[in-house]
Amino acid sequence: MLDSRRNIALACALSMLAGYVDGIGFLHLGGLFVSFMSGNSTRLGVSLAEAHWQQAASALGLIALFVGGAAAGSLMVLGGGTERQPWLLLTEAVLLAGAALCHAFGVPNLAIAGIVLAMGLENAVFQIDGGAGLGLTYVTGALVKVGQLLAVSLTGGPRWGWAPNLLLWAALVAGSAAGALGYAWINLAAIWFAAGAALALSAVVAVAMRRPRA
Repeated sequence: MLDSRRNIALACALSMLAGYVDGIGFLHLGGLFVSFMSGNSTRLGVSLAEAHWQQAASALGLIALFVGGAAAGSLMVLGGGTERQPWLLLTEAVLLAGAALCHAFGVPNLAIAGIVLAMGLENAVFQIDGGAGLGLTYVTGALVKVGQLLAVSLTGGPRWGWAPNLLLWAALVAGSAAGALGYAWINLAAIWFAAGAALALSAVVAVAMRRPRA
């Protein structure tokens, strides 16, 4: 799916957005994640082993919300239509704005729920009808592909085939750093910037889709 400059740019922008939001969530939740469910799954297992039932329940709740968001995004994809990406991004922006409003009104738990739903939904942006898509809120798969495609390049394959996946990883790291700085500055209110970014991406993608192809 990282087969064009447009797709690479959009995927990196969304990976940066996910990293930004995850950096905020990680600091707010004291070590749990709002987009990286592998980490939460490990925390769930460790918490169960140590009989820390409240921590285990928190990790499980985040995982369930993320799955719900991913399912909602997939339903939007399976619903058909040619403009799914802008609508998915607009829905993500609404969820993030709702989360920021919940924080402003002193309901942080609802804010976190909205954020996690948004992160699950984001992974449907590059989903193919009837199948899986490109993971945008986690980059373990991208790093595996970097290694695999680097091996291909060293044995005579495309020289830079690994680069887009490395960019995806770097974007998430950069976003996480920005999210941590935003949280240190204004706490969960930093989610407003994420909502604005998702809204802007929705508009940019909508305009790009309406341009006549050469």
